[in-house]
Amino acid sequence: MRSRHLASLVAVSAVAALVPALAPATATAAQRPLAQYEQQKPQWKRCAADWPAKIQCADITVPLDYAKPNGKKIKVAISRVKATSAKERRGVLLLNPGGPGGEGLDLPVYLGAQLPKTVQKQYDLIGFDPRGVGRSSPVTCGLTFDEENMERQYKPATFAKDVAWARTVARKCKTKQGDKLRHISTRNTARDLDVIRAVLGQKKISYLGYSYGTYLGAVYMQMFPSRADRFVLDSAVDPQRVWRGMIQVWAEGTEPAFVRWSEWTAKRNKEFKLGDTPQKVRTTFWNLVKQANKKPIDLDGERITGDDIRSYRALYFNVRAGAEAIAELKQAAAGRKAKLARVPRSVTRPTQPRFGGVPGDNGSASFWSVLCSDARNWPRDPEQYRRDSVRDKARYPLYGDFASNIMPCAFWDQGSEPTTKVNNKVGALIVQNEWDPQTPLVSAKGAHRALKGSRMLTVLDGEGHGVYAAGSCADKTTTAYLTTGKLPAKDLTCRTPVGKPRTALQLPVPAPAGTPDLPQVG
Repeated sequence: MRSRHLASLVAVSAVAALVPALAPATATAAQRPLAQYEQQKPQWKRCAADWPAKIQCADITVPLDYAKPNGKKIKVAISRVKATSAKERRGVLLLNPGGPGGEGLDLPVYLGAQLPKTVQKQYDLIGFDPRGVGRSSPVTCGLTFDEENMERQYKPATFAKDVAWARTVARKCKTKQGDKLRHISTRNTARDLDVIRAVLGQKKISYLGYSYGTYLGAVYMQMFPSRADRFVLDSAVDPQRVWRGMIQVWAEGTEPAFVRWSEWTAKRNKEFKLGDTPQKVRTTFWNLVKQANKKPIDLDGERITGDDIRSYRALYFNVRAGAEAIAELKQAAAGRKAKLARVPRSVTRPTQPRFGGVPGDNGSASFWSVLCSDARNWPRDPEQYRRDSVRDKARYPLYGDFASNIMPCAFWDQGSEPTTKVNNKVGALIVQNEWDPQTPLVSAKGAHRALKGSRMLTVLDGEGHGVYAAGSCADKTTTAYLTTGKLPAKDLTCRTPVGKPRTALQLPVPAPAGTPDLPQVG
C-alpha cells in the first residue's frame, strides 16, 4: 500500500505542475497531503477532574488510511506534562507502555513520577493512546471473557474447539470493525507518532518505549530515521520474529528460566520443601502437574489443572515468586490451606481499560488487530498449528504447545502493508533484564542485531518485565543517555542481586487472556 501512496503523490505533483494557476493554499495541500494533520493546534485541557492539574490532554485527528489522507479520519488522544525547567528544556519524550493494546495517556504522571528529576527538567513528557486503543477511536470485537482467553494448550480432543474459537474471534472482529482492522497496525501508529511530532512543533522526538513499545520505536526509526533523537527501547521485541515468533519465543525462553528456578529452589529446600536437588524440584513440579490434570487442585475455591500450572510460565523467571507459588500449590494438593493471592493465574491476561466509555474487550481487540495486520506469515492451514504444537510441546514441555497453538490471525484478513523490515543504523539504547518472561534475553539480542546503531545494556540476574525507572543498576546509564545524548561506547552489563526489591512498573503484558487479573509477576 505504501507504493500506491507514493504513486499517488507523484501523480498529484504532476497535476500541480500542469496547473500553475492553482491558488497557493491548494497547491500546498496537493503537494503535502498530510499538512492538514500536521498543522493542527491541539486544544489542551484538563484530562479529568480526578487527574492532577499538571497533566493536560488533547485530541488530534489522523487518517485511518495514510494512502488516502482525505478519506476517513480517526482520533488519537495525547497528553502532556511540561518540562519542569523552561531553561533546561530540550524537547519532548514520548512514552509507550507496551501491549499492543496498552493505554498510555496517563504515563506522563504515572511513569513520570518515577523518572529522575534531570529527565523531567529536560523533556515535556508526552503520553498517547495508540490508534484503536483507549480514547483513540477504540476498536471492539464484542468478545466474551472466555473468547479473550488465548491460553489454550494443545490437545487432540480439544483442537477442533480451539480452531472454532480462533475463527469466531476473527469473524466477530471483522463484523464489528470491517475494513478498519487492516489499518490498526504498527506502521500506521508510527505515522501517527510523526503527526504528533509535527503537531507539537518538533523537528525530532525522543522516545521511551517498553515491550511492544520497543517494536513501535524501532519501526518509527526505520520509517523516519532523521526524526529520531534519543530512543530508549526497554525490554525489546525482536523485529525479525513478529508476531507468531514472538509468542513462540515465550516457550523458548521459559525452559532455561525453569532450570535456573529449580537450581535456586533446591538450595532453599528447608524453606520451600520442594526438593534438595534441581532434579528433585523438577520431579516435584511435574508430579504436581500430573496430579492436577487427573484431579484439579482446589485452591481457595479455584480449580487448578496441570495445564494451568504449565501456563504460569512467568513464575520461573522470578525465582522466589515461583518457589512460593509452587509451595502453595503443593500444600493445596495435599489438602492443606493455601493462599490464592500468591499464585498469579497467568502472565497473559486482558489489559483492562482504565477509562470509562472504552469497550471491555478493547485490549484484546487491539492486540489481535495489530498482530494480525502487521504480519503476513501466519499459517492459514489449521493443521500447520497442530503439527507445530506437537513439535514444540516436545521441545519446550512447559509452554511450547500453548505458544504454537492456533490463533485468530489464521483467519484474519491481510493487513494493508507487509511487515516492516527493521535494519537501520539509528542510535538507540536497549535495556534488558536477563530473566524477562515477556521479552526474553534472546528477543532483545535480536533487536540489537537489527538496530545496528544501538547499544545494549543487560541487567545480569535482573528479573521481571521492564527495567528503567524500576530501581535497577541500569537506571544511571539510561538517564545519562537521555540527558546527554551520548550512547555507551560499547555494550554493557551490570548486576542486580537476585531478590532485590524493585519498583513494580506494572506494564501491560503483550497479550490478552481470559484469566483473573491477579498481580503480575516481576
